[in-house]
Amino acid sequence: MKYARMPMEEESPEQLGYDTIKYNLSESSVRDRTLSDVGVKLPDLVLFYGEHIGHPRFRDLIAEQSGAGIGPDDVLVCAGAAHALFILATTLLEPGDHLVVVRPNYATNIEVPRAIGADISYYDLRIEDGFGLDPERLLAMVTPRTKYVSITVPHNPTGQVISLAALRAIVDGVERAGCRLLVDETYREMTFGELLPVAATLCDRVVSVSSLSKTYGIPGIRIGWSVCKDARLMYKFLSAKEQIGICNSVVDEEIGYQAFAARRAWLPVIRDRIAEAFGIVKEWMDGEELLEWVEPQGGVVCFPRIRPELPLDEDEFYRALLGKYGTYVGPGHWFEQSRRHFRVGYGWPTLEELRHGLAGISAAVRDASL
Repeated sequence: MKYARMPMEEESPEQLGYDTIKYNLSESSVRDRTLSDVGVKLPDLVLFYGEHIGHPRFRDLIAEQSGAGIGPDDVLVCAGAAHALFILATTLLEPGDHLVVVRPNYATNIEVPRAIGADISYYDLRIEDGFGLDPERLLAMVTPRTKYVSITVPHNPTGQVISLAALRAIVDGVERAGCRLLVDETYREMTFGELLPVAATLCDRVVSVSSLSKTYGIPGIRIGWSVCKDARLMYKFLSAKEQIGICNSVVDEEIGYQAFAARRAWLPVIRDRIAEAFGIVKEWMDGEELLEWVEPQGGVVCFPRIRPELPLDEDEFYRALLGKYGTYVGPGHWFEQSRRHFRVGYGWPTLEELRHGLAGISAAVRDASL
């Protein structure tokens, strides 16, 4: 494994210091909750090694919400979605193995296969195409050496969602090719319209990954999961988890279980808050002639671009944005894209912070114009 530190981690708000940022629009989740917000009542837990596959009642809940054909033995609870993605990549890939990854993407979906030394083909989404994912074009990149195809729905950082027909076409193509499909579903419950099914319900060659970090605002407890109906593959995932860390924290799992058990009460409130924040972003974009975007269909992020015809000093834009206007966004290079692109997270800041941050972006673009 040849690890490289990811730019989004080197330049994260945690690294810079939250006190250096006035309007933080770089986060890709709803606002972080306190323990009292969650309303957890911890029992007198025995601090033992928990079940290696995960908290049994928590797995029951995940299986129940996943849908038809998924049982608790099809669920592996991990230390966040990043842990689940790491387990999948290191289980399925050897140096030189091939995979297909949609780009831009959450960095872990790319960097872990790179660290292994895998051969990666990138399906590059383009704003000119509405960041659309064409199943036929994606599947044309699959070769006899391909171990898996990696997609994210809703997509990070663009917020795009594919249709059920497109998802089924990709699943069918992967099944015919004899490889696997990874669907990062971390934002699934934030979809604006009708939710897609959990992809793992469609075929035993599909692995769905999700977590409590983004939708539920509790990334500090490090809880995520993988879902797959292939018992042999899940056995391998469990073996990898045991080698990496044996089991999860029983405290984290209990908090995660209680939070997820309250999801029916939480989700309407979360979705209403997202809709309100999205309305502010949409109104701003409708009136901002120097930027362009593809309106997101889910999640709490979007990926606008400073219009390419505008003469601009990109470095000055980012300097002014933070230094003069106190606003921080996820620059395009976090996602191996042009720095004219940037990710705006609108679920984390307060509505007042969001308005000020968006105004800061508009001002910084004009300051940096040549």
